Amino acid sequence: MTSDVERHLERDCPLPGLRDSRITFGGACEDVMMSTMAIDSVVVRQRVEDLDAALPFYEKLTGSAASRFAFAGVTLASVGPFLLFAGSDEAVQRVAGVTATLAVADLDAAVEEAGTGGAEIVMPVQPTPNGRRAVLRHPHGGVFEYVGP
Repeated sequence: MTSDVERHLERDCPLPGLRDSRITFGGACEDVMMSTMAIDSVVVRQRVEDLDAALPFYEKLTGSAASRFAFAGVTLASVGPFLLFAGSDEAVQRVAGVTATLAVADLDAAVEEAGTGGAEIVMPVQPTPNGRRAVLRHPHGGVFEYVGP
């Protein structure tokens, strides 16, 4: 079923190539560049009270063995697409403030594109032991870590 908005776009706002059209509140068409950034994978962050008790569920769910590590007073475990973490309220604030980790092939391009789209750069691109990372707050409030080469 085609909505009134979709019919309006098809009839009144045809655009070629990698463009999309949106209707503004005034009813006019607005050109919007479609995203060219590809997200290769997403790691969901989940705080748990007891990491040892939580791991069997996530290992069975994902079919993956947990890889455990510690960082700044927080114990963490990577299990498939999940990053589980536990620790005191004070210690986990650094990890808990990020909704998810987005792995991208071109970190600089992804950060630039997100910024152009209205994201706020909370932490600019910087090196890590496993590559590089940046933290961005999306226009609608979510905070995401971007990682890549």
